[in-house]
Amino acid sequence: MSAPRRRRAAPPPSRHPRRGRRGVVRQGPLRTHWLLLTTLLLTLAATLLFQGYTQHLYDDRPDQAAAPAGAGTVPAAVHSGGPVIDTVGGKPRSAGPKPGTIALTFDDGPDPHWTPLVLDALHRAGVHATFFVVGTQAAEHPELVQRIVAEGHQIGVHTFTHTDLGAAPEWRRSLELRETQLTLAGAAGVTSSLLRPPYSSTAEALDDPSWAAVQQAGREGYLTVLTTRDSEDWRRPGVEAIVDAATAGPGNQGQIVLMHDAGGDRQQSVDALDTLFAKLKARGFTFTTVSQAVGLPDPVRPATAGDHWQGLALIWLLQGGGLALTVLGWLLWAAGAVSVLRAVVVLVAAHRHKKLRRHGWGPPVTEPVSVIVPAYNEVAGIEPAVRSLLASDHPVEVIVVDDGSTDGTADLVESLNLPYVRVIRQENAGKPTALNTGIAAARAELLVMVDGDTVFEPDAVRMLVQPFADPTVGAVSGNAKVVNRGGLLGRWQHIEYVVGFNLDRRLFDLAECMPTVPGAVGAFRRSALLGVGGVGEETLAEDTDLTMALCRAGWRVVYEERAKAWTEAPASLSALWRQRYRWCYGTLQAMWKHRGALTQQGQAGKLGRRGLLYLLMFQVLLPLLAPVVDVFALYGLAFLDPVRIIGLWAAFLLVQVLMGVYAFRLDKERLGPLWSLPLQQFVYRQLMYLVVIQSVFTALAGSRLRWQRMQRYGSLQQSVPSVPSATSDAAPEPVGVGGYRAQVHEAARNPGQRT
Repeated sequence: MSAPRRRRAAPPPSRHPRRGRRGVVRQGPLRTHWLLLTTLLLTLAATLLFQGYTQHLYDDRPDQAAAPAGAGTVPAAVHSGGPVIDTVGGKPRSAGPKPGTIALTFDDGPDPHWTPLVLDALHRAGVHATFFVVGTQAAEHPELVQRIVAEGHQIGVHTFTHTDLGAAPEWRRSLELRETQLTLAGAAGVTSSLLRPPYSSTAEALDDPSWAAVQQAGREGYLTVLTTRDSEDWRRPGVEAIVDAATAGPGNQGQIVLMHDAGGDRQQSVDALDTLFAKLKARGFTFTTVSQAVGLPDPVRPATAGDHWQGLALIWLLQGGGLALTVLGWLLWAAGAVSVLRAVVVLVAAHRHKKLRRHGWGPPVTEPVSVIVPAYNEVAGIEPAVRSLLASDHPVEVIVVDDGSTDGTADLVESLNLPYVRVIRQENAGKPTALNTGIAAARAELLVMVDGDTVFEPDAVRMLVQPFADPTVGAVSGNAKVVNRGGLLGRWQHIEYVVGFNLDRRLFDLAECMPTVPGAVGAFRRSALLGVGGVGEETLAEDTDLTMALCRAGWRVVYEERAKAWTEAPASLSALWRQRYRWCYGTLQAMWKHRGALTQQGQAGKLGRRGLLYLLMFQVLLPLLAPVVDVFALYGLAFLDPVRIIGLWAAFLLVQVLMGVYAFRLDKERLGPLWSLPLQQFVYRQLMYLVVIQSVFTALAGSRLRWQRMQRYGSLQQSVPSVPSATSDAAPEPVGVGGYRAQVHEAARNPGQRT
């Protein structure tokens, strides 16, 4: 074991702190980080919502899949008219292609594979065509939109998500057209008044819902372009069948031909083009765009600067959303895999720890123990705490250090007139100072530190000091139990203590990287404490700071699960928040203070490369990712397969339940409270990760917090053994010779003595 070293104090994170009541400095509360967090989550939610709308509400049915409806409102002139329809001004007009002209149109693109092949074929033949693009596809491949326009082809709108406009409400029709128009403006700097509704065909096939959509599009400035000839390439019937369908018809009647450059395997469409060009040119047809075929002015105009920049923002949003989804997907899979791996490792470690501890620690440790109880306004629980310590079956002296209490804590302890109990009063200076006062006053080499709200089992002290049979052990963590576990919040904390804290302590014990001996129940060598300079005041988690200092000094820190003590847990969400905020923030302080352990060797290196990295991963980084997991879960329920999402959540919950059952069995606890584990995922879990977020932001901002004393409820009054006062009739065994038995009332009177 290396020689103990004195700890270096961490630099204060604030230049101008002000002293708080408990000796811990504090600055004003932070508020901007909650605004930032809310903004980030709302931005993420909006991005995912938009991404879900564009990607998972995309209508990918084949072109003829829309069910026909009645056509009572469609004017006869429209049914029998041409394929290009203008309803501006309320009076519908239609036009058809001039004789001898062919307007080739391509729907559903652009596609990164098929659209370039179509453009290459058109270029070889010297043919111009019209491309009706889907907004989401155009946003994903803006370079193809630019190429279409640059090579002289005409461009039109095919909605944003390929939705059936006839079946969509008016607001969505407008949204679909506007978003696609902005995408064209952002991608190529142009706008177009040409619209081809998805699932449309000829004018004769218009029904009432489709006609309503055509009329609304006309009011918004669009010309609706239908077809006269469907190549049916979407069926993939073969190259010859595509050519025959596209070139059928007598004479030189002009045609608007429907083809596709996206939406599936379009190899047959590409292969058919050269034959189609040759066949129709041989018949005297001229290939042109839609507007030229019907004799209309060019419908493609330069976009305004405002539309161009809005379009660019839309494209960036979609591309950024896609990248965010990809990154989030990998992060969530990695987090899930790490969490499952952790569960397996923790369970295996717990099983191995149980086997190792069956062999004991060595020769029994019987030397006396000094128990230090720092107390600040602990009148509700100090009496049961002290009496439980005197009821120990191991020789003890109890030192109550009153840290300037204002509720009569010291007076109450003195009025009990208990043997082997000393009360030391000091001005309010904080818990670390109170502990150091107790260490200086202690008479024994082995010290037990206990909070003023904690009640020990009769054998807890004896069990707690047995690991000191190993001379390399400098500190021992006991097994803290929640006593007020009756309500839902109490059950959740009980589960956390048993499943979270205790399973982790077994793992830390095996890995020799214990980061925390809890203030509620822990034992130390006095020489080890003095070697590291006592309890530090630089962090709010003095127990974690002290434990890490001992590890860095070369001491082993172990876990003795048989040393049980009962402690009060917060009984309200606000009290729980304050406690966990202090714990988490203090742990971050201690981790930063002892970051040098990452590069050290020996026991310190184990703490750094095992303990600190474990804390960083599972108590900082994964909780920071938790809000994203929740938002992504809602996204999955709304846009993905809800059965799959629920199944994944159920699998995650099953892993937690299995861990809970095993942990409860190890601690010999009843399994009943585990019924509340599923409910824990909807309130308690969110509270815990918000605590981490608050703590991280506070640490990054360089602020310090005041000590938050937890409210006491007196939950421990009922189960404490009766301990006689120093004026009773029995003679006590002196400390260091014998020990108190399970019931101290067998001890005798020793008038006036207070050691």
